[in-house]
Amino acid sequence: MRHLFPICLNLQDRACLVVGGGQVAERKIASLLEHGAQVRVISNAVTARIKQWQREKRVEIYIRGFIEEDLEGVFLVFIATNNCEINREISHLCHRKGILINVADDPEACDFLVPSVLRRGSLQVAVSTEGKSPAYARKLRQELEAIITPSHGEFVDLLGEVRDFLHGQVPDSSVRKQIIESIVYSDILNLIQVGEKDKAKEKIRQCMSFWQD
Repeated sequence: MRHLFPICLNLQDRACLVVGGGQVAERKIASLLEHGAQVRVISNAVTARIKQWQREKRVEIYIRGFIEEDLEGVFLVFIATNNCEINREISHLCHRKGILINVADDPEACDFLVPSVLRRGSLQVAVSTEGKSPAYARKLRQELEAIITPSHGEFVDLLGEVRDFLHGQVPDSSVRKQIIESIVYSDILNLIQVGEKDKAKEKIRQCMSFWQD
């Protein structure tokens, strides 16, 4: 039984292709735009929202059928047409060219699947069933929304600031690790959750102070 390798990709300014122009394609495009990709769309028809993105110069649209040349310079492809034969044909081309491919409703033809994601700022929690039940992955993500709040994202941002500061001030990596872990396992998140941000920052300063003594 195969298992998929979980990975977070940087799509900023990467050329991504979406073949199809319906509701499924629209969702894929929205996610790509959210993550800074350069999006091209190939389809005989597109939704009103996709047309709006074109007017805003956020996507390029080609109203026609797919041709092999559309894959030139492309980093990854989403296929979301209602023609299984065309989907598989494009999938085979992508595999030959070494281009990452996702085919809607066909997990076996995919190089990658898109999990259900809970985002709190820089904090992301992804839930995947490896294509077996996207509905259940979505349900689990919704349950996690009540547990992982925006405060968790604020805490992550603070940890990032501390990490950057320590890298410039503390040469010993083992000491940096001790400081970060003392913050992670403290009650600082609880302080943020009840709105005591000043106290949280003071507690962080206390956690960092011992390396200066």
